[in-house]
Amino acid sequence: MSKKITGPAAIAGAIGSAAVAAALLYANKRKTRNRPDQSGSIPSGEPPQTD
Repeated sequence: MSKKITGPAAIAGAIGSAAVAAALLYANKRKTRNRPDQSGSIPSGEPPQTD
């Protein structure tokens, strides 16, 4: 049988879980923001075509 956690322990567990989730989301956001842009084309050595 499992014992259900109630009271202050349950509240502390919920707050702890929310803090871990927030930290993971924050770290992921920083990682994607610090990534350099991948837009643009790779130069092929040919002069660009201009009008």
